[in-house]
Amino acid sequence: MVDRRQVVAYRVRAQQLDRDEGGSLADTAVLDIGVQNTGPDGARWALAVRGVDVTALSDADVVLLWTVRGAPHLYRRADVGQVVAAVEPFSDADAGKRIYDASKPLKAAGIGNLAALDEVAAGMRTIVTAPTVKGDVSGRLATMLPEPYLRFCRPCDATHLYEMPFRLAAARAGLELQLDTSPPVLRRITGFRRVSAPGDRFDLVRAYLRLLGPATPKQVADYLDAPVKDVKARWPDDVVDVTVDGETRSLLAADEEALTSAEVSATRLLGPFDLFLQAKDRATLAPDAAHVKELWPVLGRPGAVLVDGEIIGTWRPRKSGKTFTVAVQPWRRLSAGTRDAITAQAERLATHRCATLTDVDFAD
Repeated sequence: MVDRRQVVAYRVRAQQLDRDEGGSLADTAVLDIGVQNTGPDGARWALAVRGVDVTALSDADVVLLWTVRGAPHLYRRADVGQVVAAVEPFSDADAGKRIYDASKPLKAAGIGNLAALDEVAAGMRTIVTAPTVKGDVSGRLATMLPEPYLRFCRPCDATHLYEMPFRLAAARAGLELQLDTSPPVLRRITGFRRVSAPGDRFDLVRAYLRLLGPATPKQVADYLDAPVKDVKARWPDDVVDVTVDGETRSLLAADEEALTSAEVSATRLLGPFDLFLQAKDRATLAPDAAHVKELWPVLGRPGAVLVDGEIIGTWRPRKSGKTFTVAVQPWRRLSAGTRDAITAQAERLATHRCATLTDVDFAD
């Protein structure tokens, strides 16, 4: 039996959040599962708080793809073939779940979900022969594909392809997102070669257990937006069961010793979509229901303040012109030393954003 503090400390170490510097892309574990790039404190900041120097990061080193849950994730460019294989839906039913409401008209028309993704991917590959803005790709696809693939968008007063098939088909088509483009620009992945199956390192079920374990099949399925049945069918054999707060979960056997011996000491400001916060057992990270609600609202997520393996509050950036402040909402009384450590991390964030920190506002 292990308690939630051991679980959280294990994840801090597994995700290298206790590493201050000296990290490289090659040895940064979260790049195996993908680093979500949402918002100004997205993938680059997630790598920076894991000790990676991102000042010289370029698209020669990394590739940005729409993958898990249709969100943009950053990976090592050298791994792109394995990654695309790893993020493929496990089955037609899985593909249907991942594309949400887009599956209903396809089913009515007798079109399989995987076949539909292949059709969309083929169209995208034909269109994107040079870097192309997302809207232009979508507009051209709408003229190429039949009605079951399309929906009417009231805000745009136009007919578009359903969003999730569009996103999930892009990597299938060998397309990446050009870094730092808004609206997104798609382009072909140079030298792209698909592989039939990913190695264990990139298998998403194993990666979740390694970085966000111990976990249940349902928690992994919720992370992937996949059916629990498909996740159970791919559950690794080399796992051990552990009891966490009365619940039986699984962990890769190779990580059992690390779970029971984990101790961490570090202060970090995690971005709102950092992998650490993507775990589907939110009560493990924040046992107070009010804190769960504060940390994961429906809209406008804050970041999390992580101190010595515990989330102890939330933070939000405030930038106006040359003024940059960090507003911290603590969940407990903070010592002077903890405040200093948080302020040091806020300074680090400001430097990362090429700004000068004006103030750290602790809401006591």
